[in-house]
Amino acid sequence: MSVGFRVFTQRTLPAPELVAAFKTIPAANIADCMGRLSAMNSQIRLLSAPVTENMVGVALTVKARAGDNLMVHKALNMLSPGDVLVVSNDGGTSQALMGEIMLTYARLQQAAGVVLDGPVRDLYNIQQMTLPVYGTGSTPAGPYKDGPGEVNVPISCGGVHINPGDIIVGDGDGVIVIPQHDAERLLAEAQKYQLHDSGKLTATQAGEAERSWVDRDMVNKKCEIIEGVYR
Repeated sequence: MSVGFRVFTQRTLPAPELVAAFKTIPAANIADCMGRLSAMNSQIRLLSAPVTENMVGVALTVKARAGDNLMVHKALNMLSPGDVLVVSNDGGTSQALMGEIMLTYARLQQAAGVVLDGPVRDLYNIQQMTLPVYGTGSTPAGPYKDGPGEVNVPISCGGVHINPGDIIVGDGDGVIVIPQHDAERLLAEAQKYQLHDSGKLTATQAGEAERSWVDRDMVNKKCEIIEGVYR
């Protein structure tokens, strides 16, 4: 039986112009338009050089056994320009899933980035890379190459569900996942929210921030304000 050890060669892909439109919107603004539930947990952080623009691409997913990267190697051979390789590793932390050689190959395949729910090795050299690489940390211990695993199946990475073909956005804050079927509607909302957020920043920088909402919300939530010291 091949369930658990199989590769799907095809994905349903979003329109390239839709993917590219998220390039200039901060991940935080997009996440705020998604109920703040789309962000991978903070253990998955940027390990490569600081990004000057968003990592944006289409998910090529890998479900790997903890500490094993056989299926990651298979996925590397399948990368198309603009893909983000997203790897579920069952939360394993004992073995690095990728190192400098594999990530160099991903860059040569014109991947948009790599997201791992596990560690890397060759960290010093990865820190110099312009290819966005997100992971949980580093270890010198290398991976096994035995399998099983699956490619282009639904996975969970960083506590977020990802389907093959979903849009992945990453910046200095971390990584978010945009379900493909929600992307077009979300784009309009995120663009509008970005303008609103930029206006708030401009007002704050000018010393004109509107802060009355804090006390108003506390009153509405029945918070008691006591004019005096705690005794």
